[in-house]
Amino acid sequence: MVTRKSPRKGSLQFWPRKRANKFLPRVNWDVVNSVGKSLKGFIGYKVGMVSLYVKDNTNDSMTKGKNIAVPSTILECPGMKIYSVRFYKDNKLVTEVLSENFDKELKRAVKLPGKKDGKKIDDVKSQEYNDVKVICYSLVKKIGLKKKPDLSEIGLKGSLEEKMHFIKEKIGKEISIIDVFGKGELVDLRGLTKGKGLSGPVRRFGIQLKNQKSEKGRRRPGSLGPWHPARVIFRVPMAGQLGMFTRVVYNNKILDLGKSEGKFKNIKNYGDVKTDYIIVKGSVQGPAKRQLLITTPLRETKKTKKKNYELIEIR
Repeated sequence: MVTRKSPRKGSLQFWPRKRANKFLPRVNWDVVNSVGKSLKGFIGYKVGMVSLYVKDNTNDSMTKGKNIAVPSTILECPGMKIYSVRFYKDNKLVTEVLSENFDKELKRAVKLPGKKDGKKIDDVKSQEYNDVKVICYSLVKKIGLKKKPDLSEIGLKGSLEEKMHFIKEKIGKEISIIDVFGKGELVDLRGLTKGKGLSGPVRRFGIQLKNQKSEKGRRRPGSLGPWHPARVIFRVPMAGQLGMFTRVVYNNKILDLGKSEGKFKNIKNYGDVKTDYIIVKGSVQGPAKRQLLITTPLRETKKTKKKNYELIEIR
């Protein structure tokens, strides 16, 4: 009988398949696109999906000039503030300066990184360092979602002088999503998928169901391995955790953004959108209320960048 051959089930790119340790993932900001003079990322919260009625103005599109419906996702983005400034040299953290004006509620709600050593931004000589990043926290209490803010280290665009100018201008002040991203830009969305708990190997790895007359179960691998070596290697598809994994959705087009002003009310599983929002094309990982990190694109594609939609109506 001919030996059946097929690709292995389950990509080793995503390994180990266990729940992520934190909701907002770490980002290598050095490789993320750095066009402009502002933050490279922003913290947002998933609201839900809507259908946008738009006019397609994309060149060479089969629906050019026609009105089409586009599935989209609303993200609420309350303002952020800078908690601390981190100075790097040769990709190593050298010193960290805390903001003097961060909210007292942040101190009560979160175990804060770093220690205050009395330094101020003006005392640091930026010429001695190669790079500077900021730790920002979301003003999530404004949207009534929860009390505990989310913190994340976020990279900055521009030269070292432009980064320091931005920090001195914005430290202690609220930063809006409108100051960071614009309509029609591409963004990447980083966060956790929906948690689905314990799942079998058929659902978890996509292995094929065995014959109906097979022994010891249909929804399991035919063999866990040889007698010798007498152990089960890690590549064998077995039952375990599914979901709550860190994933990235690349090149989402921003179709609309602005202040809510009562546009979105009584959204299922979320409620009212009270602050700034953005609407991106397509679906986004995670359930409603999931925190996400919106970043500038890692690798833009011509196909998504050239798309041009004119918003008519939100349904």
